[in-house]
Amino acid sequence: MAASGTAGEPRTDEPRTYGPRTYGPRERMVFSAAQLIRRDGVAATGMRDVAVHAQAPRGSLQHYFPGGKEQLVNEAVAWAGRYAGRRIARFMAAMEHPTPSGLFAAMVQQWTGEFETAGFGAGCPVAAATVDCADSTESTRTATAAAFAAWSTPLADALTSMGVPAAEAPALATLMISTLEGAILIARAEHDTRALHTVAQHLGPLLDTRTS
Repeated sequence: MAASGTAGEPRTDEPRTYGPRTYGPRERMVFSAAQLIRRDGVAATGMRDVAVHAQAPRGSLQHYFPGGKEQLVNEAVAWAGRYAGRRIARFMAAMEHPTPSGLFAAMVQQWTGEFETAGFGAGCPVAAATVDCADSTESTRTATAAAFAAWSTPLADALTSMGVPAAEAPALATLMISTLEGAILIARAEHDTRALHTVAQHLGPLLDTRTS
């Protein structure tokens, strides 16, 4: 799930002034935490780093996040899950004749576009938090599971709207997300978008066979 911005939220490529100050310090810190986690991981992301990135007063950290770093990480992960879920509707709206392969291609293109323009330095914040915290912090494990659900549920609904049987749609949504996340990981390791192009080329046609 890329975290490039969408309507109502900052973009990753915005200047750190965030343009007109539409967003309060709390929203900026949640967004900034997601960006730093997807670049550096949870362990290397400090609360002060988040405040600096968000251009927020350091004293506001305790005010907005009394639960400390764990609360901030969990909220950043939740933001990322909601963001990915909303992207599904935007991808669908952009297609004149939506198909499962077209939707998957759009999901993949979001990442190929980012890697080709911004480099391979950042991945999915939910995946990063899962790797770093799933075995050590129960609340974050729960938050990452909920974030993936916030992504897969609208994806399954979109598949159903395109003719995929309702009983199959959740499994196909899981397959699409799992395949994309794996390709993102390989792309970052190789510094090459080869894996992303490969999964779009080979999984897309298989998805279309599941429509009625």
